Amino acid sequence: MSPFPLGRPARLAVLASGRGSNLEALLRAFPPEDPLGRVVLVISDRREALALQKAVQSGVEAEYVPWPKGEGGRARFEEVAGQLLCERRIDLVLLAGFMRILSPQFVGQWAGRILNIHPSLLPAFPGLHAQRQALQAGVRETGCTVHFVDAGVDTGPIVLQRRVPVLPGDTEETLSARILAQEHLAYPEAVRRVLRGEARP
Repeated sequence: MSPFPLGRPARLAVLASGRGSNLEALLRAFPPEDPLGRVVLVISDRREALALQKAVQSGVEAEYVPWPKGEGGRARFEEVAGQLLCERRIDLVLLAGFMRILSPQFVGQWAGRILNIHPSLLPAFPGLHAQRQALQAGVRETGCTVHFVDAGVDTGPIVLQRRVPVLPGDTEETLSARILAQEHLAYPEAVRRVLRGEARP
């Protein structure tokens, strides 16, 4: 059963590894007074991630949680991040440019309460470099997908998709930029659908 709608503003956490452009879109879409929810925590596995700076600038708690190298690194990250999520009473976890694969155990604990955004029309082009995959495949259309996270890689139930044409002469950079603009619209809308109870895994 989906826990949503909650009947109160949801507490959202964003996991990000990079520049945080989707985080920015989520912060704009869910200001502190939004009745559906607000971002209260940002976690990054990279100390220098711009996402952490953007969280601080927005008055949101920002936590660097290292992902140690070698065996056991993921377990250590998940232990610390999981503790933060529980202590901050997080309702929904949003992966936004988070470049790590979480364990089936971690994902299972958050089943139905963890979303990801991916730059392709899944199930086409999962994994890394989806834009490059689209160009190499010669497709005329790609886009972005917001989906519930399960134990697979980009395999969970789809919440929504937005389509983007592949234009003659497109490079990985130009196509990525056009998809990213749609991601900034798709992710907030998908989160709203989930929080309203309109989208369930």
